Amino acid sequence: MEIVGRVPRVLILYPYDERIAATTEAGEAVRNRLREGTAGKVDIFSEFLDLTRFPEKAHVEKMAHFLTDKYRDRRPDVVIALSDESASFIATHRNTVAPGARIVTTGLSRSTAGNIHLPGDVIGVFNKDDIVKTLEMARGLQPKARHLFIIGGSADLDRAWLATARADLADLAKNYETTYLENVTIDEFVQRAARFPPDSIVLALTIFKDSTGRNFIPREAIRQIAATASAPIYGPYPTYIDHGIVGGNMVTFESLGLAVADLALDAIAGNPIVSVDAAPIYIADARQLKRWGLSESDLPAGTVQWFKNKTLWEEHWLAVLTTIAVIAAQGVVIAGLLVERRRRRAAELELRVRLLELVHLNQSATAGALTASIAHELNQPLGAIRSNAEAGELLLRGETPDLNLIKQILVDIKDDDQRAGDIITRLRGLLKKRSDIDWQEFDLNEVIKSAIKILRPEAERRSIVISCSGATDELRVRADRVHIQQVILNLATNAMDAMLDVTSTERRLMFQTRLTKGSKVELSISDTGDGIPGEQLVGVFDPFYTTKPTGTGLGLSIARMIVETYAGKIWAGNNPEGGAVIRFNLPLVRSGCVT
Repeated sequence: MEIVGRVPRVLILYPYDERIAATTEAGEAVRNRLREGTAGKVDIFSEFLDLTRFPEKAHVEKMAHFLTDKYRDRRPDVVIALSDESASFIATHRNTVAPGARIVTTGLSRSTAGNIHLPGDVIGVFNKDDIVKTLEMARGLQPKARHLFIIGGSADLDRAWLATARADLADLAKNYETTYLENVTIDEFVQRAARFPPDSIVLALTIFKDSTGRNFIPREAIRQIAATASAPIYGPYPTYIDHGIVGGNMVTFESLGLAVADLALDAIAGNPIVSVDAAPIYIADARQLKRWGLSESDLPAGTVQWFKNKTLWEEHWLAVLTTIAVIAAQGVVIAGLLVERRRRRAAELELRVRLLELVHLNQSATAGALTASIAHELNQPLGAIRSNAEAGELLLRGETPDLNLIKQILVDIKDDDQRAGDIITRLRGLLKKRSDIDWQEFDLNEVIKSAIKILRPEAERRSIVISCSGATDELRVRADRVHIQQVILNLATNAMDAMLDVTSTERRLMFQTRLTKGSKVELSISDTGDGIPGEQLVGVFDPFYTTKPTGTGLGLSIARMIVETYAGKIWAGNNPEGGAVIRFNLPLVRSGCVT
């Protein structure tokens, strides 16, 4: 076989529908091994022929025509037929469905392959369903049994199994009162099972259909029967384990799938392939042994027990030894960790104190930079208060003072006093020193507005127009309100300084907020200055980085420390139309709409 210029194609044919655990388990093993063996470079196709429920010749022919048309432009290189039904189907229709493909099969015995006259070039992984060995296993566990019941359904495959059992068990069956329980309804199976004599051995074959023509998944039918059975049940398939049987001599469908996949890989590679025999093993359900009081010492040598509860030492001996060693060492380690934890907490506290001190120094520097504007802003209400007081004094000296006008003057004085008080309060907020972080929830929009109020006098003095746009909904974040305000002031004052050489009519300071993916809010502060040189964008937040002759280079570094303290991120860039833009984001307390 030669495959050039494309990945190989493998078609897996399932004889039944997707609910049948046996072929499904084998098929999954095939898929996994093919992907592993080709590093994923393989096209795998699957078809469920459903030949048990639809064995009619018309259905088979329609399925053959359907697959011929379906794969006309994607002819398989290898066809893997699971069970004799699939093998017989593809052997009959290979020239139309998959001309030139290698055929490999599993899930049937060599004798079955001969009975259905498979061509000599069909290679298989053959298994021998040895019901005799399963009965021998049961005899060892139940040496005093006197009755033997063999259960089978009414489908063609069920009848074929019963015929095989009659032939293979003819000699051993003479030692028991033997009954073949067949051609009855599922309800009759269940009722008869409930009345089995306690000294009975029960062999369950397959039940694809009952006498009414009702279709079943065999292991589900066995589960119903085993649930009420008054004697232990044995079977030839590992899929019956965990559905009520004690065990049997069987080949796992996973091992069949892996073996037939290896044949397919050799065929794809152009290597010679030959048929092989799968090795059956004894498997028992430890829970069913306990249920029926059967001794595991009577199991055949080499029996694999599923669902066996191991002792702590059997299951975890290595972990137990390791745990003892770890516990011995943990005392020392824990003591060291406690010391290290105490040191780390002290270091974190020291770091927090240093951060707070840096923020306070930065706040003081910001207040100093804005002193002229703050003084100018404060002079306005104070001057207005003085002018209104003088005007009121003149009115009171008159012979008939206008009391309504005096009343209005007093209202103006009160309003101007409030304005002056607000200015002083904002200044005190900039200068206040605190000993710890004040965690709180707040609306970022309010902090931006507060910062703009502080900045506006200085901006007006420098002929800078401030604008604010973006999300209007509440942008609730959790942090220290004063710290976030300080970040905004740092970024904004840097932006205003960057516009000193710009024509006064073009000086604009812009604030913009937006919601981003990941439930975060992003604030960008941009200017119309000369921007940041591209090679310096990465280092602008490093300590002592500055482009100002009198700058300390700590403002942006402190801003980054604050933002990262509250799980945010800060970065710099340039606007396409000119000027720099600094952005930072913070997690929202509650998720909102994202853009």
